[in-house]
Amino acid sequence: MVDTPAFLDSNRPAVPDLVVSRGVLPFHLPNRPVRGRLVRLGPLADALLTRHDNPDPVTALTGEALALVAGLATALKFQGSFSLQSKGDGPVPMLLADCTEAGALRGYARVDAEKLEALLERSPEPSAAELLGSGYLAFTVDQGGASERQQGIVAIEGDSLSDMAMHYFETSEQLACEVRLSCARRDGQWRAAALVIERVARAGGLAGSADLPANDDQPEGDDDLPENDAAWDEAWREATALAATVTDDELLDDELMAEDVLYRLFHENGVAVDRPRALAYGCRCSRSRLAGILETFPPDDLDHMTVGRDIVMTCEFCNYDFRFARDSVRGA
Repeated sequence: MVDTPAFLDSNRPAVPDLVVSRGVLPFHLPNRPVRGRLVRLGPLADALLTRHDNPDPVTALTGEALALVAGLATALKFQGSFSLQSKGDGPVPMLLADCTEAGALRGYARVDAEKLEALLERSPEPSAAELLGSGYLAFTVDQGGASERQQGIVAIEGDSLSDMAMHYFETSEQLACEVRLSCARRDGQWRAAALVIERVARAGGLAGSADLPANDDQPEGDDDLPENDAAWDEAWREATALAATVTDDELLDDELMAEDVLYRLFHENGVAVDRPRALAYGCRCSRSRLAGILETFPPDDLDHMTVGRDIVMTCEFCNYDFRFARDSVRGA
């Protein structure tokens, strides 16, 4: 059975065939042990986030997760998907976002409506920690086929999703990084962005990476990196201090070029940008794939799934119900 791409499936509403050609701008700081990515989802954020009618704090958290996985995936060498998943006991018991090697993004948040209502009454602008509760955060590279999944898991620590990501990389990957995330409405449209910088190891490549397949390419033109540990540490501290000054307006403003944002932050000692990476609307559901899944169930199970005369399967990423007439599915 051949899967029908989501945007060609005539049995579902139109899914945006949307590509942001400059969604990720990789960069490095010449002669300093730093490289990173500036991620700006632009209209892609609104297209992805408005598939779900969640309260603003949940939508903003989902947008931050999408921007984060886009920024991290483009630092790795893999074929398949890179995902972030949290599971906890809070009002958002599950948060999931993933990005393929080609930049196709999707994500969703599962909500406990009763817990969320109670939290919003106490705290109208809850933190990520309050939304997720106690639990774990996992980053996974799934290359499909016979390849073994590569996964790192850590307990949720920190108030913001940025804090949680930095805690993960510092404890699980031994990778020094600075992460800034932002997601908000601008002129009625959702926008999401991320700034991720990483410390380059003395021998080239990233400092660490125990579980995930780091991209070990050394930026060109870095033949004059700091010669001793003290200078290396100072250059990294300076870069993180500068990165921490970026504002939400700078990250989310469509009128401000990504190169200009980086220049504002790092112009004193120079910043070099690399080739931009595209991001796209990436829900990969299809009617034919779901039909194939239904055919694996025995008839009794299919009967229990039937409401009226139909079996309804919902894609949690794009929030669309696929309806199958019970008499059209034979089962195993």
